[in-house]
Amino acid sequence: MKISFHGADKNVTGSCHLIQCDNKKILIDCGMYQGGHEAREENTLDFGFDPATIDYLLLTHAHLDHCGRIPLLVKRGFKGEIITTSASRELAKLVMLDAAGLQEAEAERSNRRHYRLDQQPVEPLYTILDALNSLDYFGRTAAYEQPFQLTENININFYDAGHILGSASILFTVTEAENTRRVLFSGDLGYSNRAILRNPQTPGKVDVVIMETTYGDRKHKALQPSIDEMFEAINTTFKHGGNVVIPSFALERAQEILFYLRQGLLKNQLPAYMPVFLDSPMAISATEIFRRHSECYDKKTSEIFNHHKDPFGFDNLHFVRETADSIALNRIKGGAVLMAGSGMCTGGRVVHHLKYNLWRKDSAVVFVGYAAMGTLARRILDGAKHVTLFREQIPVRAQIYTIGGFSAHADCEELYDWHRKTGPAKKTFLVHGEEKSMNALARKLTGTEIIKPDLHSEYEL
Repeated sequence: MKISFHGADKNVTGSCHLIQCDNKKILIDCGMYQGGHEAREENTLDFGFDPATIDYLLLTHAHLDHCGRIPLLVKRGFKGEIITTSASRELAKLVMLDAAGLQEAEAERSNRRHYRLDQQPVEPLYTILDALNSLDYFGRTAAYEQPFQLTENININFYDAGHILGSASILFTVTEAENTRRVLFSGDLGYSNRAILRNPQTPGKVDVVIMETTYGDRKHKALQPSIDEMFEAINTTFKHGGNVVIPSFALERAQEILFYLRQGLLKNQLPAYMPVFLDSPMAISATEIFRRHSECYDKKTSEIFNHHKDPFGFDNLHFVRETADSIALNRIKGGAVLMAGSGMCTGGRVVHHLKYNLWRKDSAVVFVGYAAMGTLARRILDGAKHVTLFREQIPVRAQIYTIGGFSAHADCEELYDWHRKTGPAKKTFLVHGEEKSMNALARKLTGTEIIKPDLHSEYEL
């Protein structure tokens, strides 16, 4: 049995791992690198393996950094079967089609400039047609904690990872030469006692674990103070007459924020007149998918749903799909909450809202998620005085809030506790984290051999 690493190795995007056993090649995730220009270049490089030789792709969840290069994988020769949960299947379709549309639009914009300068045209990483073609390879779906026989000697189990709707940790039970090994891929892990989703599960003792380390060096703020801080940011900004811009990931984060805004309105902690604009066709569609998969909810959210109430809906919530309606939001001078993607401000409608609000002292930008190095969000959070938006220098005068308690990732204590429940494993491969967080978590883990793989490195198990 061999395992090799082809993404999210000493960084937090581009997850892609390959396990070879029982004469099969099985890929776990095929994500897109996210960030600046360097990330765009990384996405075009070889995978580090021949896509045509892959028999199965197991998808842990539908975030772009885990599923975003599946259309490219198919475009380059993949003919195997993609297996994931029912909710992840729906969300992955949404994410990949959205990514393809953005890439086509970006290529079109670039080529207008290249044409004027008599330069070679650029091609999108993949097209909408490529994304649609990749859907043909999604085969069987997996249910949590239900044994799934992949081959005669390979059984897999999906366990709820509590990260986003449909997210999973995947356990391999592999028998080779009368030896049986249990190999666990964590995927991205959520944390306990959060809204909407259940707590992360573990399958018990395993031999090898491959686990994420995104927040391996820090502990999150407590959830309730984070909710209170968001409410305070909104109320304070409204008193000053400004708008609140919330860059929000379309999957999970947008729905979680809607859930808490609904709670705040019900408890009179927010003004009843407060208009909230969810300015993201993708987030709107994701919210509709959330409503179809109540089997993933925790007990509290299930009770709301079972009483025929919408956990994500309230008065004065406006879903903004059309571009013209999005543009019209820039005429709102104050008293509105503008939620738009992307969470790291790498593109999408939120960048336009930043252009019209970031320079205003009376407005606020509330960051509720992780911002990778090289992204616009990280530059703002790191204290940039000016940022370039649409070739224009925009001063940063708005109040900037960082609210860490909403993270979809487990913090260092949750990661340590999850790992402890694996036995601990004999070997632990640390992935999906910047080196600082990875090293911090490594110092906490005991009773296991720690390995921090480099890109395209391979190990015999």
